[in-house]
Amino acid sequence: MINLENNQISFVLITLAYWFFMLTDGALRMIVLLHFHILGFTPLQLAYLFLLYEFLGMITNLTAGWIAKRFGLNKTLFAGIILQILSLLILSQVNQSWNIPYLVTFVMFTQGFSGIAKDLTKMSAKSSVKLLSPDQNSKLFKWVSLLTGSKNAIKGLGFLFGALLLSYTSFYISLVIMAILLSTIFIIVLLSLNTDIGSINKKSKFTDIFSKNKNINYLSLGRVFLFGSRDAWFVVALPIFLYSALSDGSLEGNKKAFFIIGSFMAAWTIFYGFIQTITPKILIKDKLFSTQIKIWAGLLCLIPILLVALNYYLKEYSVYNVMFLLFIFGFVFAINSSLHSFLILQYTDKERVSLDVGFYYMSNAFGRLTGTLLSGLCFELGGFTLCLLVAAILLFINRLSMEKLDLKNIKT
Repeated sequence: MINLENNQISFVLITLAYWFFMLTDGALRMIVLLHFHILGFTPLQLAYLFLLYEFLGMITNLTAGWIAKRFGLNKTLFAGIILQILSLLILSQVNQSWNIPYLVTFVMFTQGFSGIAKDLTKMSAKSSVKLLSPDQNSKLFKWVSLLTGSKNAIKGLGFLFGALLLSYTSFYISLVIMAILLSTIFIIVLLSLNTDIGSINKKSKFTDIFSKNKNINYLSLGRVFLFGSRDAWFVVALPIFLYSALSDGSLEGNKKAFFIIGSFMAAWTIFYGFIQTITPKILIKDKLFSTQIKIWAGLLCLIPILLVALNYYLKEYSVYNVMFLLFIFGFVFAINSSLHSFLILQYTDKERVSLDVGFYYMSNAFGRLTGTLLSGLCFELGGFTLCLLVAAILLFINRLSMEKLDLKNIKT
């Protein structure tokens, strides 16, 4: 009983650190995107700003599990938070008078540090669930859904937080406020989290990061296309699409657009996170798990196609129609994402959890990297419609990967 109580306290502390980290991560994404869009960056240039973030996040995920295995999950968690604080402070020194190539390069590299920080923290938090939760499948599913869903809800608040900071303070002050906030939480968790999490094996080989489990490899492949499909329209295309429809270019127009964009992206992400937390309740208990996961993956493919058809029928997008259908997308996407997050912890074991979770989220980061690049490129070439068509193709490939999983003995 004492161990369970200690595990619950550790889980709460790790979740608290993860929440505040994701608040700053969401705010930073919104601040960078809107600030540099106003400075005249093209959609493709805006995508470039986040490419190193995703690429280094991918490399981090690939190696973070091995690092955690050698040094412990506590150290990777703390390292991620410290690196995020440093990246915020470095980015605050940006000078708008620099030429565009130098400015893009500087922001790319600072965002790259933030990408390393995000995925160190994420891998640590997600791996800790497997180690701290009770062994029962139902409890594991609930804890995974709670952490994943609440994280996305907090990141959604971060979008709004960032938009409000940029509306009422400067770029520099916004970043300093976030650095101070995260530093405060870091000190609290550092002083309170006394339990070492995860077994440490100094002899763990670097080659151990690659999974030999067929299910984990196919699930990771599906994760690439699942998150690539989301970011193909979400990261760059959606904010610019909304900005072009809502702002007249004036200072007041920008403030109004920032607030609506930040509010919508916050509401969408919070809604998406909420659905993730209640996914165990949405699933039909007496229906085969294997059937349900394939059905939800198939439904997700249809929504981008519906949006494209709506645009063809109406000749142009209505902002409010898009917003409504994207909430439906968020509902179905959240269930798919939650099922994926549950499956990775089902397929791994406690000895390899940090390695397999790191490998899996490397695939997640690669999907976001691909989606981010496609978001800027497709928006320039064919607008929001092309982004949605590409998303539909990626989702179809994700659905095919689900056919390769062994789901016979999986129970929620």
